[in-house]
Amino acid sequence: MIVLIQRVQHAKVEVSGQTVGAIAQGLLVLVGIEAADTAEDVDWLSRKVCQLRIFADEQGVMNKSVLEVGGEILCISQFTLHASTKKGNRPSYIKAARPEQAQPLYEDFCTALEGHLGGPVAKGIFGADMQVSLLNDGPVTLHIDSKNRV
Repeated sequence: MIVLIQRVQHAKVEVSGQTVGAIAQGLLVLVGIEAADTAEDVDWLSRKVCQLRIFADEQGVMNKSVLEVGGEILCISQFTLHASTKKGNRPSYIKAARPEQAQPLYEDFCTALEGHLGGPVAKGIFGADMQVSLLNDGPVTLHIDSKNRV
């Protein structure tokens, strides 16, 4: 499971011109699920996202988590995070999980984030054509792969 995390001042996701999820200060989390992912990846990665100290403390040092600043999370499913570009110019998505496996893991990941956050997580619509808008804060953007824990 891969996440691309962006610290944002605000973010929203639209489907067919309608806002389906929006947050103020917090984290935009793009999540890519591969066929080898399990509930263990969901648990580890959801904890990691909520505990990352990437918000400024009183001295301006990145020392606080989204929990500590009372931030929000917008979570978007993004299978293209598993693109392989090694051969040719057309990306291959062979590592990305099929929708019937990916959607339940995506929903479980969002539920786990809510449990750690202690509140609702805004979401996109799995498999939909979505337009995501954000104001990146910093910018701070991190890439985490649950298969690379050490």
